[in-house]
Amino acid sequence: MAGEGQILSVTALTRAIKARLEGAFPFVWVRGQVTNVSRPASGHLYFSLRDAENTLAAVWFKQQQTRAQQFDPLTGEVFEEGTRPNLAQTLANGQEIICAGRLTVYGPRGSYQMVVELAEEAGIGSLQAEFDRLRAKLYELGYFNLERKRPLPSHPKNIALITSPHGAAVYDFLRIAETRGHGSTVRLYPVQVQGAEAPEAILRAITRIRQQGQADVIVLVRGGGSLEDLWAFNDERVAKAVFEAPVPVLAGIGHEVDFTLADLTADVRAATPTHAAQLLWPERTALYERLHTLHTKLHAAGTRQLTQRAGVLIHYTQALHWQSPQRKLALWGQRLQNLTEALRRSPPQNIATQAAQLARLHVGLGRAAQRLPREQARLASLTQRLAHSGDMRVMEALHRVERLSLRLEAVNPHAPLARGYALVQNSQGQFIRSANAVTPGQHLHVTLHQGAIDVTVDGEERDKNVGEGTPRA
Repeated sequence: MAGEGQILSVTALTRAIKARLEGAFPFVWVRGQVTNVSRPASGHLYFSLRDAENTLAAVWFKQQQTRAQQFDPLTGEVFEEGTRPNLAQTLANGQEIICAGRLTVYGPRGSYQMVVELAEEAGIGSLQAEFDRLRAKLYELGYFNLERKRPLPSHPKNIALITSPHGAAVYDFLRIAETRGHGSTVRLYPVQVQGAEAPEAILRAITRIRQQGQADVIVLVRGGGSLEDLWAFNDERVAKAVFEAPVPVLAGIGHEVDFTLADLTADVRAATPTHAAQLLWPERTALYERLHTLHTKLHAAGTRQLTQRAGVLIHYTQALHWQSPQRKLALWGQRLQNLTEALRRSPPQNIATQAAQLARLHVGLGRAAQRLPREQARLASLTQRLAHSGDMRVMEALHRVERLSLRLEAVNPHAPLARGYALVQNSQGQFIRSANAVTPGQHLHVTLHQGAIDVTVDGEERDKNVGEGTPRA
């Protein structure tokens, strides 16, 4: 023990505390609920024991674990059915267990922990029991019925995102959202997602969304955690608000293995916050490919229509040529010439007959000559109508192509650069979206509408409300 006024190093003080603690508690029995179970590759088992007020860190080293047990290490009871798996292989969050071991101090962290030598399941934990009770109650109320669950809207435009503004979940969601869909607005409703005040914050956010009446879908996301970390989303009031939400609710809470009452009540459950963004929108590249396919089909259809109309025009032109009065007049003239020649060579007795036939031909030729102006006018009218019809078809096709080109340009990701915006990238080519992502002296590459520049950051301006700022180059 150090004397009065002696200055100890951190290591010396830690060793003194460790000796005193291990001497006072060489072997203890502790009962508590398991949380924060971790199984690293070393084979050791790390977890915490908690009750209503406190938490105790615990470690169960690999060499103290056994794969199977033939008797209960606490009671000495021999298992009639043979061996049972050791609790170390089945330990999970929410279990109530009894541990035997010693207390020690872990110097690198300056914290005390329990080194477990024996452990036995004591029963289901209080949080898990409460979760099971609420799940059964809400099931009876119909909260989980598939018949009442609504599908997500196709290409939603207004998304209400309820989550912590500082957690990894919001960044994962927005990172995926930037590469999917088009023309959507994500409005963040910042809330606490852990602790006693979290349920009230989530309820207030859902109430605001209901009052504003603008959202197409409500998205509720949070990162992974233990049962107690996620307990705000097991609150019965939160489940009721999700159940009564005016629009579909998409929940992406924790990891794929985590289930909360909000997950079970939501219209659609996502495995992770990233998966939630993937469920809302298709990839933007798929939309571009779809637009390109439609543009190609439109161009092919226009070309096909023009080819067909050109064929019809040629057919009508040929038909008009065969029905032309000029052609008929030429045929009658040729026939008259043939008959005149035949008459010249005919014997005298046929002269009268041939003369009569010649007279009839003269009459027919005169009538044909009288119809020629009318037929020529009709031909000119049909030609004009045919040309006008072809022009109209071409104009319609050109207008459709122009409209599609405008729509394509509207979703062009480089279009905002012409309005004064810029794309900022670090030396690794990653896009900068927040001042938190840069440091003074860092070199950045800025892409403008015309050309690009390289800049160096000499400071940043932060927004006091959201914790983000604007870097100064």
